[in-house]
Amino acid sequence: MEKAPAKSKKTRYLVGDFDRTRKFFTETLQVIGGLVLVILIGVGVALGVVLSKKDSSTSTSSSSSVVNQTDANDPSSFEKDSRLKQSFYGIAYTPAGSQYPDCGNSLDDVITDIQLLSQLTTRVRLYGADCNQSALVLEAIKQTKVNMSVVIANYPIATDDGAAYERQALVIEDALTTYGIDNIIGVTVGNEFILDYLDDNGATDPNSDTGNTGAEILLGFINDTKTMLSNMSISLPVGNADAGSYFNDLVLEDVDYGMANVHPWFANVSVDDAAGWTWLFFQDNDVELAESLSNNPSMSIAETGWPTNSTDAGNESNGPSTATEANLQTFLDTFVCQANTNGTEYYFFEAFDEVWKLEEFGGVEGYWGLFYSNKTLKDITIPDCSS
Repeated sequence: MEKAPAKSKKTRYLVGDFDRTRKFFTETLQVIGGLVLVILIGVGVALGVVLSKKDSSTSTSSSSSVVNQTDANDPSSFEKDSRLKQSFYGIAYTPAGSQYPDCGNSLDDVITDIQLLSQLTTRVRLYGADCNQSALVLEAIKQTKVNMSVVIANYPIATDDGAAYERQALVIEDALTTYGIDNIIGVTVGNEFILDYLDDNGATDPNSDTGNTGAEILLGFINDTKTMLSNMSISLPVGNADAGSYFNDLVLEDVDYGMANVHPWFANVSVDDAAGWTWLFFQDNDVELAESLSNNPSMSIAETGWPTNSTDAGNESNGPSTATEANLQTFLDTFVCQANTNGTEYYFFEAFDEVWKLEEFGGVEGYWGLFYSNKTLKDITIPDCSS
């Protein structure tokens, strides 16, 4: 995935009606029942969690120490971890070392990732295709023989005359030729493209003249992807991902699906209100928009989650709540099973902590994983419910 310039995400989400949020929160807990909110209280305890996990999340270890195989030469012989439950609709995932032009990823690491993630979900979404990550993921699925499908993606840049798009389109075409489409859900073109275009050009309305200019660039990439698939005699949905309130109507009218990034953390929402707020924001901003368009594209939540740490004290709180594993647990307990029950399609953000984000952006950006970057599970309990 291309490295994007650091930007504040606080303005991407509009704070919703909290009376409705609390009502949804209460009702969904009653429907699901039996879930316990795990909240660690006290500044000393929270600080202890932050400090103790900071070293763990940036450490590295051999993948072979995380997943055991009964046959060292057969990745499908991996032993299951009883702590992991296949409860998530989907999970957002980028293989470590997939940032162009560095490209330090490896098949062995991706195989380990898929062995772990297949115990949590049957779907993952990628963000881009650089560093051959589409083929690596599909090869890992093949070798592990797991029930896993992937949303592959192209991460274009508005200001490079299509260079990033064309580079990734070539490797996507190669991956489709090699692996076919049996394990592919769709092809997403663009992640927060309109948001970034508006930021870069001093605008905020995705349907303004500026937004429409950005949409024209993005639609060129989207339609080129459709042409590529058609020329290959491949039928796959083509979609777009953006921040939840930054979809351009022209773009959504031209795709089969939209994927919305919806983050209560960046909207300064309390973790106790986060699950209900996420659902309401998605319904009010994204589902209703899609239903108003003639093509009625299907909509899913492309990202939602809760950070567990920060590189600095200034970013460890969003106001009402802090970035801790205890609060991630609260969000897991109040969102995952409820979203499964009400039929919300979502990709939990994210699989693993990402070291490159810690180094480039700081704050909470690298601490969203269910696992540390060394692929060990954080101090959380995975909800046990069918996705």
